Amino acid sequence: MSTSTLFTLREEPIPKAELLARYALGERDFKGIKLERVDLSGACLGGIDLSRSQLIEVNLAHSNLQNANLSEANLVGADLSHSNLFGAYLSGANLNHSRLGAANLTEADLSGSSLERADLRDALLHLTCLSDSNLQGANLTGARMCGARLWKANLANADLRGADLCDVNLCEANLCGANLEATDISEAVLTGATMPPGTIHD
Repeated sequence: MSTSTLFTLREEPIPKAELLARYALGERDFKGIKLERVDLSGACLGGIDLSRSQLIEVNLAHSNLQNANLSEANLVGADLSHSNLFGAYLSGANLNHSRLGAANLTEADLSGSSLERADLRDALLHLTCLSDSNLQGANLTGARMCGARLWKANLANADLRGADLCDVNLCEANLCGANLEATDISEAVLTGATMPPGTIHD
């Protein structure tokens, strides 16, 4: 079977039952699949490869996606709240308007991802890589971000009230218009960052 034929097949939506059955049999490569508006809440999908997949508005709340590959996946409007994404790879993923409240994103790679207006309230972002990501208008209230890397991240108009920014790397990040009320940034690295009033930090 040619590569082009395989690609054509993968453009067809895969049924939820088929995905779970194949995963249970040990298959992990599901890259490029289409699985939109499906309820996979509570699913155990650790180590799955869903890179470049269409996962628009998929419900993955309370799911286990530890070490999963979701790079360049389209997750617009997806529900990933309370999910376990420890060590997951989401580089270049589209997570605009997604829900990641209380999700565990410890040591995950979200570099170059788009999280515009995403809900990350109380998310665990310890040592998470968010360099060059778009977090414009995102809700990060109460997020625990100790040691996170946000070099050149766009946090314009983001809500960071009460977030833990201990040892966060915000070099050259855009914080213009961001809400930092009750946020301790004393330990953050802010060299070249654009601060909320629009001034550049030395």
